[in-house]
Amino acid sequence: MPSVMLSAVLEEEPDLYEAFPPHVDPSGITILTDSPPGKKAPLKNFEEIQPLIQQGRKRELKLIIRENSWPINSPVRASLWPALCRQHQHGKSMLDGFYWDMVTQVFGTVELPDKPIMLPPFVEATHCLGYHLTRKGRAVADRVVSVLGYACPDITYSPSLYPITAALLHFMPEEECYHCMASLVASKEKMFITQTKLLNEVTWKTVMQIAKKHAKSAAQHLSRLSGAIGPERIYADWQWWILAALPFPHLVRVLDCFFHEGIKVFYRVALAILILFHKHTTNQNSEWYAEATKNGVDHAIDKFCRNMPVSPTKLLRTAFTIRALSSQYISRVFIKTEMTLKSKQVITGSRLVRSRSSDNLPTSQSQVNIQMMSHTLTIRESPRSSHMAMWFPFPNAVFQDRHQASDLRQKLFTLWSWLPVRITMYQPVLLYTTEEHGCSLTTFYVRVEHHEPTLLMIKTCNNEVFGAYCSTRWFERNQKDERGNRQAYFGTGETFLFSLQPTRAKYPWVGCLEDNQEDKTPHANSLFMAADNTMITIGGGDGQAIWMDENIRYGKTDRCSTFNNPPLCPSGDFEIRVLEVYGFAGA
Repeated sequence: MPSVMLSAVLEEEPDLYEAFPPHVDPSGITILTDSPPGKKAPLKNFEEIQPLIQQGRKRELKLIIRENSWPINSPVRASLWPALCRQHQHGKSMLDGFYWDMVTQVFGTVELPDKPIMLPPFVEATHCLGYHLTRKGRAVADRVVSVLGYACPDITYSPSLYPITAALLHFMPEEECYHCMASLVASKEKMFITQTKLLNEVTWKTVMQIAKKHAKSAAQHLSRLSGAIGPERIYADWQWWILAALPFPHLVRVLDCFFHEGIKVFYRVALAILILFHKHTTNQNSEWYAEATKNGVDHAIDKFCRNMPVSPTKLLRTAFTIRALSSQYISRVFIKTEMTLKSKQVITGSRLVRSRSSDNLPTSQSQVNIQMMSHTLTIRESPRSSHMAMWFPFPNAVFQDRHQASDLRQKLFTLWSWLPVRITMYQPVLLYTTEEHGCSLTTFYVRVEHHEPTLLMIKTCNNEVFGAYCSTRWFERNQKDERGNRQAYFGTGETFLFSLQPTRAKYPWVGCLEDNQEDKTPHANSLFMAADNTMITIGGGDGQAIWMDENIRYGKTDRCSTFNNPPLCPSGDFEIRVLEVYGFAGA
């Protein structure tokens, strides 16, 4: 693999010292060239890529980023990386000067302090990687991370946040870096940076799970080499293979793709590292096999990554040619792993992350939130009572005695305990109700489709009450797969059904209850949500758990394979008295 240092900078690229901001020391940066000049088509510049970003042509953009091996000193990243990160921002974009206002609020001045900056507790001190930042550059990274910690108090553990911040600072100024990190942290559609210990553990267990299927030989080889320490300890360090051990030019090319596609790029690259490590340690006479047997496979993988024997292009090609490893599959494995860990916490009493709602039991604030959700069970009779019901949800016209009101509260507390722990932090917000917004599927989509998650509550004309927690935006009904086909079903295994009246029951995804592995779960058992202009469906496979027509007037309920539920009302067919949909403010 050709390698040149500072004396042989590519002619078409800027001088290495001019290619980076002043807070970067380029003297240790190596430029790698993958192929002789003229062998490949010219690399794209940002002006050619920008229209794809603006027009939302994500698949074309993905392929271009994967195929264009820009050298480390290419000027393209100064514009490309911020534009890619802006795609994922949630809510309104930040005003100019917002970051510096935050800096002044936190530090009292915009001048860099002489003393070291105290980092937030979610940072892992052993992995505050600065790469090629100068001493001043490290102070800038410290300040960006500290302001992020101040602005995002919900982050409790995020070891990858500092290294990604430091990498961004190699190609942009401080304020731009903060805006990029804020977009990645707040992203709703894709995950980029884990923010709790629970999710950090979920990621390495997800890598281990998908490796068993999509890098089977490499995973088995790793398990044999791990010996007494076991493969779990090896996989627990998976992200440091990428963020800490890969040569900087390799890492930067991985980040090119990561800032567009999300954490699934890291999963693929981790599997590629395992595949390449397996290839180079199969021969027992190889230096890497000797390293693994002498010093342990964890040290061997780290050293292998630091001396990566293939180019950045070959590494990415290995990662992206792993067949049948879809984003949907990765998401299902991730959700199932997360729910399994949460279940174990409940059983063993262990806690990786503490919920603000006392491990899902209603606090006084939770009770206020729950009462705000109770309208579906207490149909309002007039505009006046409509307004009051949200705050005094047990009107005498419906509940004539204390027993009924107490029973209602208990049912709602039960429903609250079924929600994912992280969602109980947020206040429920009424997005749509047939009483105020009419019985129209079009209105339903306008008011609901961009919220995630949502809680649907139905009361029938026979006073049955049931519904579903829907983990994914209803807007996903418009999404297309990588082949351009509209997805019939969407959603994740976090979706569940529930019944509150006459019986109280929760029906989770069957994949969470099965002992078999994720890849053996039949497709018919993973049909969570479907919708178009004529209907809404939740749950599929041998029946539909909840189906509603376009007028949101009639519906039906059957047993379905996805949730293995009985019909949610005895007759199977029902007439809708009220449908209400709740979102969660800030989720």
